[in-house]
Amino acid sequence: MTDSKRAVVLGAGLAGMLTARVLADHVDSVTVVDRDTMPDGPYLRKGLPQARHAHLLMSGGARAVDGLLPGTTERLLAAGAHRIGLPADVVSLTAYGWQQRFPGTQFMITCSRELLDWTVRTSVLRDRRITLLDGTDVLGPRVRAGRVTGVALQPRDGSAGPTELAADFVVDSTGRGSPAKKWLAELGAPAVREETVDSGLRYSSRVFRAPAGAEKDFPVVSVYPDHRSGRPGQSAVLVPIEGGRWIVTVSGTRGAEPPNGEEGFAAFAGAVRHPIVGDLIAAAKPVTEVQGSRSTHNRRLHYEQVTPWPEGFVVLGDALAAFNPVYGHGMSCAAHSALALDGELRRSGGLVPHLARRAQRAVSAAIDDAWILATTQDLGYPGCRAEVTDARLADPSPAGRQFADLVSTAALSEPAVAAATMEVTTLSAPLTRLRAPEVVAAVQRLAARPATGPVVSEPPLRKDESALLGR
Repeated sequence: MTDSKRAVVLGAGLAGMLTARVLADHVDSVTVVDRDTMPDGPYLRKGLPQARHAHLLMSGGARAVDGLLPGTTERLLAAGAHRIGLPADVVSLTAYGWQQRFPGTQFMITCSRELLDWTVRTSVLRDRRITLLDGTDVLGPRVRAGRVTGVALQPRDGSAGPTELAADFVVDSTGRGSPAKKWLAELGAPAVREETVDSGLRYSSRVFRAPAGAEKDFPVVSVYPDHRSGRPGQSAVLVPIEGGRWIVTVSGTRGAEPPNGEEGFAAFAGAVRHPIVGDLIAAAKPVTEVQGSRSTHNRRLHYEQVTPWPEGFVVLGDALAAFNPVYGHGMSCAAHSALALDGELRRSGGLVPHLARRAQRAVSAAIDDAWILATTQDLGYPGCRAEVTDARLADPSPAGRQFADLVSTAALSEPAVAAATMEVTTLSAPLTRLRAPEVVAAVQRLAARPATGPVVSEPPLRKDESALLGR
């Protein structure tokens, strides 16, 4: 008989819970540790302040979650979440113009973060191999002879002193505030290469009661800046969620930040490139105060390059790479990272030597496209502060930028290009999808045509949607 194997996951957010689900198929027991006391229902928790803002689960991430926890999407929809078809169910002013609302196979799930976390957490914890230890501080991993042997813990309420929980495998998914870099330094590991791209984005959100007739089947409405303009960017996004509510988020890059409080919120929403979001919320009733956030910079830690690497230790989720939330990729990256870990465990047949190093490389590769998508756009804003060594970012190709602009322009009016773009932006296909023959052909046709105005000059609203604006 073999010895039983135990894994510990640090952090009970989406990344941590999906990771616990993966590990449960490869070890005998999994303990999830979190400093917060988890709410008994779809409620906010102190350690996740960003939950008060809009969250998007892109179709690439939703399919990954369903692969790990079958039926999750259906449970979310049954609880009131919205399935937003892309681009059919969005009214979006991109940097290049209004997006035509073609039918498509991609989508996003929109709901409150507390509903999503509660749905995933309750599903994961139905597995008796997985237990939750909340209200507990993590003091750090314990490593002997280059191998993780457990984690040091202490009750957050001070009711007991430090203890050690034995483990054969430890995953850090504690988010942007992860101390993994510090832990590794204390173990004598070399400095971790870190890259940051900070556009200075600040955002504020408020929840509204949707007006009569807009509680269901209402589109996501978004107005984004033109990052090529040389001016600070301002945006406004309206996202329908459960309970007949809208989350409205306004944001601005350095030098054009939105107000943190109620005063000026609606005016800011109406003063971006098009006033549609401001016009819509004029007919809606606010049900929360305005909440601001400054945790928006892109940051990536290259743990996959650290040598030597502790056996049995992996970092993923926002602890590995955190993105500007305006792009809606964080949760999908967490799901893809959990799948990458699962893939390495299955290929290796369990907790074998050097698994952690291979898994760390796989997890890092899983988030690479999202990193490029977020950072290349943010680098275009004036005042963006970047510390990067990736050649794709440090010295971007003019031809590559031109091609990206042509693809984005063609996507507005070419169904085949729109489909490819949606596959990439929902993390359902790699960036190389944008080099498919039908995309290149459409771009070439666009480049050969004389410059013309936008195909759609006004928001592509349907009749029932326009009625809310009195049109």
